[in-house]
Amino acid sequence: MNDDLAEPPIVESRDELVAYLESGCKPPGQWRIGTEHEKFGFCTETLKPVPYEGEKSVLGLLQQLRDRFGWLPVLEDGRLIALKEPVEGTGGSITLEPGGQFELSGAPLENLHETCAEVGVHLNQVRQIGEDLKVGFLGLGFSPKWTMDETPLMPKGRYKIMRDYMAKKGRLGRDMMFRSCTVQVNLDFSSEADMVKKLRVSLALQPVATAIFANSPFTEGKPNGFLSFRSEIWKDTDPDRTGMLPFAFEDGMGFERYVDYALDVPMYFVHRDGVYHDVSGESFRDFLNGKLKGLPGERPVMSDWEDHLTTLFPEVRLKKFLEMRGADGGPWRRLCALPAFWVGLLYDTGALDAAWELVRGWSRDERQSLRDRVPLSALATKFDGRTLNDIAADVLEISRAGLKARNRCDRIGDTEEPYLNAIASIVEDKRTPAEELLDLYHGAWGGDIDKIFAECAY
Repeated sequence: MNDDLAEPPIVESRDELVAYLESGCKPPGQWRIGTEHEKFGFCTETLKPVPYEGEKSVLGLLQQLRDRFGWLPVLEDGRLIALKEPVEGTGGSITLEPGGQFELSGAPLENLHETCAEVGVHLNQVRQIGEDLKVGFLGLGFSPKWTMDETPLMPKGRYKIMRDYMAKKGRLGRDMMFRSCTVQVNLDFSSEADMVKKLRVSLALQPVATAIFANSPFTEGKPNGFLSFRSEIWKDTDPDRTGMLPFAFEDGMGFERYVDYALDVPMYFVHRDGVYHDVSGESFRDFLNGKLKGLPGERPVMSDWEDHLTTLFPEVRLKKFLEMRGADGGPWRRLCALPAFWVGLLYDTGALDAAWELVRGWSRDERQSLRDRVPLSALATKFDGRTLNDIAADVLEISRAGLKARNRCDRIGDTEEPYLNAIASIVEDKRTPAEELLDLYHGAWGGDIDKIFAECAY
């Protein structure tokens, strides 16, 4: 028998799900950096969003990346919906978010120099093709002009299920899906204890990243009253699968506790034979026992668990690695700064200890209050008798020290530390990117939101 054609084994117990997460543990020498960023495509002649099909389209972008740069196609129901790195085993991909947001899911790389080079190669490729197709790309956290009706739907089966379910759980879930963009970094851990410490530090400090990278002050052509509207949206998306994970700070936190949390987050779908079956609202616990109402008798394989974990949206997400999810999308220079920020904090023991000392005394209510207020006031948010900008300055110094200690140099001898400069200037000036854009809108732009398509294009 050809083993490649064998059916994947059924998941028999909760212990297997715990072991899946635990298998992510790696010695520090094998830790990697995975960066993901999303961007809005727009037609440069009309400033309208790019549809999936047509002369100027998402499909055309994917086809050109495939044909000109050797990316490998990924099909769903015969449609091109993603691309994979042409070099086998590197792990990078280009994927589509629900409203056509174009995402690079970067390969796991050893240092920030490689990360920034990867981002540069990708943006050069899409810019070359975009110029030919008359398509541009915006680096922002939220769509600045288009209504929901104007925003296209990408032809991926899971998105229709998610869209329909979102409307049942919160007012802003569809805005999250179709009109927001983020940049995130995925980082490793060495053990359960290391995972817990990194998870706690990154959850507590996620509002700091949100504040520094705040870059979504417009909705449908007007100021929306927030500096990070993308972050505000997550507060009213789906309370079952979002938030600050207060249980992560409780005694006994570990892989088992996260599995129990994930088992109780309602499912969206089960993928079988190329079809996404709608089981929205049902329990993975019932799935383990073959008791899904939508698929009676069907039981999960490990890919179902992997899929389910991707439908959880806390501020920091645990899979076989940790995903930092608090930052708005932004310009080229800040795409390298976000991974630098977190690598400096989490990949050096001294920096991680210092960061933990900074946040360990914060209570559950204080952490939640900070997260709730940051979308509105960002770095000006008052906390513990200081402004968040003061805390951000301390955090940046810890991160900078961590990058120095890592001492990963490029060919000319520079460490990773300079990648922080793009956000250090934000903290020094005490002004977020969103505030700079609002100044332009009320000043030089004369209230014309169309100017943002030149100001924030890659």
